[in-house]
Amino acid sequence: MLLLAIDTCGSTGSVALGRLNKSQGGSLAMASFEVLGEIELEGRSYSSTLVTAVGDLLMTAGVGIKDLSAIVAVHGPGSFTGVRVGLSAVKGLAEPLQIPVAVVSRLEVLAAKIGLEVAAIDAHRGEVFLRMGGRPTRTNTAGSTEMLAGAAELKAIEPAPARVAVCDDAAAALMASAWPATELIRVAAPIAGDALRLAAPRVLEGAFVDLALLDGNYLRRSDAEIFGEATEAKHA
Repeated sequence: MLLLAIDTCGSTGSVALGRLNKSQGGSLAMASFEVLGEIELEGRSYSSTLVTAVGDLLMTAGVGIKDLSAIVAVHGPGSFTGVRVGLSAVKGLAEPLQIPVAVVSRLEVLAAKIGLEVAAIDAHRGEVFLRMGGRPTRTNTAGSTEMLAGAAELKAIEPAPARVAVCDDAAAALMASAWPATELIRVAAPIAGDALRLAAPRVLEGAFVDLALLDGNYLRRSDAEIFGEATEAKHA
């Protein structure tokens, strides 16, 4: 099974192609997975480089879009523009050939890289995107919560977790200030290949999303929504 992953949620993005080999008995534990190739998308020029990068990955592997068994979409949290560009590309690739799509959260991918239940990513404006509780599962609903949190929200969480995965300096600084007794575990920022590894069992189990309902895991409202409400209130 050939799987394509797209992640455009961070300051850089990436696409990856992998092969998932089923076991003879269909056991998840016996299935094997390998990343065949990965391309980093520098800066925030996703819209101009994403489709080309996908084409390059497939051409190098000697396969086409029609050969994909599934597409893995990292649907946030992250920048609104990045998330939307990535999901638009996923829908554009998947819809014509009805390729199944599985989704994972970027926070979930970060937590899974180090096997922790808590992870934080810089959300700017003195806030973090935070994942609390529940190890990554097929459905991403096993007691886990994802939220946008500032210093006040973090300090209100008791007890603070013993360890938290972070991948950037801003998130680490905020977590250290709010939770001084918590051990910060620095991890490389999640990329598309990491998302493929996490999502492979879900693909085997057929845990796909309805493309018509696929949306970003934003956790924060857009500036247009916030400022639009403020403008309406001012003129009410």
